[in-house]
Amino acid sequence: MRSSWLPARIGSKGMKLLAEPEAPDTGIIEDDAADHTGPLRRCLVTRERHPRETMLRFVAGPGDALVFDVVATLPGRGMWLSARRDVIDIAGKRGVFGKAAGRRLITPERLADRVEGVLENRIVELLGLARRAGAAIGGFEKVRERLGAGQCALLVAASDGSDAEQARLRGHHNVPVVRPLSAQRLGAVFGRDRTVHVAIGPGKLAGMIEIEAVKLAGVSAAAIASAAESGQREPQPG
Repeated sequence: MRSSWLPARIGSKGMKLLAEPEAPDTGIIEDDAADHTGPLRRCLVTRERHPRETMLRFVAGPGDALVFDVVATLPGRGMWLSARRDVIDIAGKRGVFGKAAGRRLITPERLADRVEGVLENRIVELLGLARRAGAAIGGFEKVRERLGAGQCALLVAASDGSDAEQARLRGHHNVPVVRPLSAQRLGAVFGRDRTVHVAIGPGKLAGMIEIEAVKLAGVSAAAIASAAESGQREPQPG
């Protein structure tokens, strides 16, 4: 999905797929200075604090339009949510953005879908940067060589690829694996029709891609549905 929003980083813990997180339903949400300084940010819905890089930041843009600040660099007071689809949906229903901003904000329809699209585009952008820097390589044999040489910090697998093949490729190597994009979209990054396996070398970009992929897994409708069907729990940032 192509988003018109402004474009734009891990270990993983279990994510609980809650029907609806409990949150205070009281007028203006308290403005605690600790929520806007330091390494942690507080979710407007769950009221839990997590590392800022694992969360979703929103700001009030021109014309009081709500903007998803995927790189968390836009000016203005940030409004933070946990990277979970149910949290985004609840934030929209309860009007928490307007309460936090102290004024009515224009919230886009299908907000979670828009956030999902922006995160996907951000991962494509980061993968492109890694490829141009020589830090990303695709293809089963080339990825296996990188793993054997200890030059792979992150495996990016196609979301529609084979679990068995991915396990065979990874073998005994203790490397994190993320599945943010389809084989077709991964392939486009490398100028191919399809790419199923990508190795990211050590460095900052590997960490950034991993974090964005975990955030996407918490927001993606398809990833959540797949986890529910398999009886697994999605990873939660922080």
